[in-house]
Amino acid sequence: MKHASLLEQEAKFWVPDLEAFRAHLEAQGAQPLAPRAHEYNLRFDTLDEDLTREGRVLRLRRDRRATLTYKGPGHAQEGLLIRQELEMEVPDFDLARRFLEALGYRVVFVYEKFRTLYRFDDVLIALDETPMGTFVEIEGPSPEAVREAARALGLNPSMAIPHSYASLFREVRERLGLPVRHLTFEEWAHRSVDLTRLGLRPGWQPEALPSSK
Repeated sequence: MKHASLLEQEAKFWVPDLEAFRAHLEAQGAQPLAPRAHEYNLRFDTLDEDLTREGRVLRLRRDRRATLTYKGPGHAQEGLLIRQELEMEVPDFDLARRFLEALGYRVVFVYEKFRTLYRFDDVLIALDETPMGTFVEIEGPSPEAVREAARALGLNPSMAIPHSYASLFREVRERLGLPVRHLTFEEWAHRSVDLTRLGLRPGWQPEALPSSK
């Protein structure tokens, strides 16, 4: 998600019942910001994977537009992932890809998801449908704003996942021994994953709802 800040400050939660959470989110007064859209993401690196080793990200994304993003090394802070983020729109996705490849970068990871965006007070809420599960991301101008929104929506702070989707994918693949290279719907077709085997627990339960705003 893009926010006005040059710092990405977000919390991610595994929410298996995403439709129930969507209804709850709207009942709490969240306003639709962008309708459900497909995202196609390419992560680039050097031949020696220097960026990955240093915890940095170079990403090209296509959804309703094309964006080029750099993310610095992140650090976890009480369930949040905080890192530098520089993002700009590019006019041509394919040309941008060729540009990066001409500089010596190569695609090392492809991942997809469907994302729906809401605004809730001063934070952004993303409902993400990925091949390995459904998640809610909260991004805001400060860690306090993110945590306050999570509490208001009944999300359990102790269940926040301080990892990117790429990091979570690598953990799923390695710990569960899955023969997959990318996080695409085609590659994960007819494949289901029990995320509790990684020690993850749902960050939200329909039966534990705060009162409406």
